[in-house]
Order: sequence, then structure tokens, then C-alpha cells
Amino acid sequence: MTRIRFRISLSSEAFLNYYQGVARAVIVSAEDGRKVQLPAARLRPFLLRDGIHGRFEILLSPENRLVDIRRISE
Repeated sequence: MTRIRFRISLSSEAFLNYYQGVARAVIVSAEDGRKVQLPAARLRPFLLRDGIHGRFEILLSPENRLVDIRRISE
């Protein structure tokens, strides 16, 4: 399985488009320089009053399907 790490800083106002379903995917830059597209719904559990902030790690299956996402630091 592949692990990819990235940082995100998204205000709650910016995430509103994703939350309302206007936009369905978030594109982030991984620490290794790759661009990664994630389903916005998978970030909802990390949404706080001030938005989504921190360093995250995603786990991909051999078929490049998202298996898990977790926050690894603020």
C-alpha cells in the first residue's frame, strides 16, 4: 500500500462549497510534489470551527483507491 503525506489549510468558509456539494473533490500537493485529488466528503470528519488544518496521511490500495486518511499533526 502507498502512503502519501500532505498539509492542508482550508478555512471553514472555503470548505463550505465542498460541504454543500458544489465541489466534490479537493486537490492537494503532497510532500513529494505530487498532486492528489481527494473526495471532499472524506475530509469532513476533520472539519473544525476554523476549517481543516494540519498534516495528513492517506493510504492507497494497490489500485490507487483511498483506503484511509488520518491527521498526523496540527
